[in-house]
Amino acid sequence: MLCELFKEDSIDQYAFNAYITMKISIRGFRKTIGPGILFAGACIGGSHLMSSTTAGAKFGFALVGLILLTNLMKYPFLLVGTRFTASTGISLLEGFQARNNLYLPLYLIVSLITGTFTIAAVSFVSGLLLTNIPIFSGYPPMDLSIGVLVVSGLILLVGQYKALDRISKILVSLLTLLTFFAVLSLINGGAEERLYSSWIDSNPSPWKLSNLSFLIPLMGWMPGPVELCVWPSLWMFSSSKNNNYIPTLAESEMDFNLGYLITVITAIFFVTLGAFTMYESGDAMLSGSGVSFAQNLIRIYTESMGNWARWIIVPASFAAMFSTTLTCLDAYPRSISAIQVLLRKKREKINFSSASEQSLLQKWIVVHVFVALAALLIARSGGIGVKDFVFAAMTGSFLTAPLFAWMAMDTINSSLVPAKHQYGLFMRFLCWMGLIFLGGFSLLFVANAFFGLGV
Repeated sequence: MLCELFKEDSIDQYAFNAYITMKISIRGFRKTIGPGILFAGACIGGSHLMSSTTAGAKFGFALVGLILLTNLMKYPFLLVGTRFTASTGISLLEGFQARNNLYLPLYLIVSLITGTFTIAAVSFVSGLLLTNIPIFSGYPPMDLSIGVLVVSGLILLVGQYKALDRISKILVSLLTLLTFFAVLSLINGGAEERLYSSWIDSNPSPWKLSNLSFLIPLMGWMPGPVELCVWPSLWMFSSSKNNNYIPTLAESEMDFNLGYLITVITAIFFVTLGAFTMYESGDAMLSGSGVSFAQNLIRIYTESMGNWARWIIVPASFAAMFSTTLTCLDAYPRSISAIQVLLRKKREKINFSSASEQSLLQKWIVVHVFVALAALLIARSGGIGVKDFVFAAMTGSFLTAPLFAWMAMDTINSSLVPAKHQYGLFMRFLCWMGLIFLGGFSLLFVANAFFGLGV
């Protein structure tokens, strides 16, 4: 019908072609969107709910600039997986192996260590947040954390990537909308002048070496660890199979940029929530046991905003942590199983859709569930609080960031990638600035923690 309407007039024919192109583009983006949202789901967790909220509570808006700068400095490295796979048709892990024989074993070692710790940490916080829901309030937090782990494992084992994709889209949409609504209600209520002045004159000031123990974890998971650059690369294969569509480079990067933008915006949302409701009380929020943290978080919000806020903050907080638990429990085993295949097959291309490799992925998911459970039990017996548990994982992620940043930058600018898809002058400059930023802060932290600089 449309063809008949436009076929006689050249201008109308041009309009028709534009219409068809736009329709195809929209359809392509709809089929492409997914890995970027999963990336956002993985990022919006501890770094936002705990670190960003605490940043606002302790220092008002003073650290907004540092949060934005950290997101900017990590962007070119976290984008690498998406651009590399869209440009070459192979995963970034395969690129690591082809580029340098040391890259893949290094990534495997760190993933085996940080994966267990991170999954345990985020499931721990998810379980704690469930204690604020009346029907779960009578259960021990550790039992709820175990329940979160088991449910997440079952979702991935039974529903696989399709379930992960759909649930993550729902959770990320929910937490973004709920936190936006909460922030809007607070802004409309106004704030004291001292809060607004914290943009340039925070009391206390965050710019002291004694605050590195907080700033490094804040940057470590902001918006996520640099090793996450591999995850969108792996998810792209499952997404293409699920949607029966291979996206273009532009579509893939649009999906990633959407997810990245969501992580940045929600980070500022949580800083704002912490600043408006808890300014100069951040230490009190994170003091005590894990149960105290979960209760303090909700209590302070509801005291500042009213009891109605419980119906926003509780689901938004849990959605943030559960989406992180779910995506991490998929991504770490997915990375490790892919590395195992690559090391065993000696650089043969991964067939992510094969039955044997799907079975290997499921086995690693089960292993991570049980090892994370063991880590939780050890933490409980050792009296480790939620602050120490999560912030230790964040610190480790930041200290390994320069290594993964170099690997990502070296691979995307290698001969493995067509010249036109390698990073240009600006992105290369941003990479080097990011390396200096990440390496400099890591050295500063080591000097402060182990040699007493600034103490």
